[in-house]
Amino acid sequence: MAASAALRGCVVVFPSLLSSSKSQFANSLALPGTNTSSRISMSAEWMPGQPRPPYLDGSAPGDFGFDPLRLGEVPENLERFKESELIHCRWAMLAVPGILVPEALGLGNWVQAQEWAAIPGGQATYLGNPVPWGTLPTILVIEFLAIAFVEHQRSMEKDPEKKKYPGGAFDPLGYSKDPEKLKEYKIKEIKNGRLALLAFVGFCVQQSAYPGTGPLENLANHLADPWHNNIGNVIIPRSILP
Repeated sequence: MAASAALRGCVVVFPSLLSSSKSQFANSLALPGTNTSSRISMSAEWMPGQPRPPYLDGSAPGDFGFDPLRLGEVPENLERFKESELIHCRWAMLAVPGILVPEALGLGNWVQAQEWAAIPGGQATYLGNPVPWGTLPTILVIEFLAIAFVEHQRSMEKDPEKKKYPGGAFDPLGYSKDPEKLKEYKIKEIKNGRLALLAFVGFCVQQSAYPGTGPLENLANHLADPWHNNIGNVIIPRSILP
């Protein structure tokens, strides 16, 4: 009788555990004979099987448990790194189209765009048009004052979320009004930002390998002759190439 009752109990309990497409073991598992608060930590999503660091709980947008150097162990550092990553992502998402669009329009590449600064009295242009107050000393002063003001205003904000997502004038279309949509947009922003960061690093590597060229020019050269115009030209000495 006792054995039969135990067997029926197993039949009731285990199907609910095994029938789920995402087993409860993927998140945590209570160990027999221990306190239920003692659990096996969830594995990191970026590398299945690797343990997720305890300080990365998945609450931040784009948190997949990736911190192999354990840089975020100190809570103050982790919050600063989150903010810095997001700001750099936004700059990269501005930079990448700003590099690609002028080159696609035949207005020169991003390397040539800065050559005016080396010419005494040189005039800055954008999309072929002269930039007002476009001499180097004037532009440097304007940029310094503008960025110093913005960064000072941002540093005065003590709420970490408002520092990263201020809303208001920075959300003219009202994307932050729906909390669920805002959560989705935060994840999309950090993912696209990381992709833009990698793209910009790729642009820098390409320009170092082929000085004076832009990413679209490099892409066109590769597509014209993929066998000879590829990363092997940079890694493999030219003397041993066929």
